[in-house]
Amino acid sequence: MTVSQFVMAGIVLLLAGLVYLLVASWGRNGAYKLAAGVAVAASLLLVWGNLAVGFIGSEDNPANLLYAGVLVVGFLGAILAKLQPLGMAKAMFAAALTQFAVPFIAMSIWRPELTMGVLWVIVLNTIFAGLWVAAGWLFRRASVAGVGLGRQVG
Repeated sequence: MTVSQFVMAGIVLLLAGLVYLLVASWGRNGAYKLAAGVAVAASLLLVWGNLAVGFIGSEDNPANLLYAGVLVVGFLGAILAKLQPLGMAKAMFAAALTQFAVPFIAMSIWRPELTMGVLWVIVLNTIFAGLWVAAGWLFRRASVAGVGLGRQVG
């Protein structure tokens, strides 16, 4: 591991921790905080995996840039939801759909040979989509609990 890779890993971990603290601080119940943790963990693993080895081919494959769309969908959804639990649930479900769509969009653009590698990419994306769905389900549960947020977002 080079010094620049070590620094990048530190920055990614720091950002993930700060995002978790920011989002979880708005929630008053455990389901909201756990949902925030799952969403941040999914984001962290997505970024880390793509920087380290890449999900589609190697880390240098331009198809891996499509995963930025997953993070953008989740981030914009969270902003539009104003961190409210039900809106956050919808944002996480949208991120799950985006995550699941990435390998199919990549296949339609780059038209790879169908191999076991392609199948593994689809399986990996399905697992990640499951993480986003779990976060969405937890945010939805937090909204049903009626406790809501500790503060109003203005």
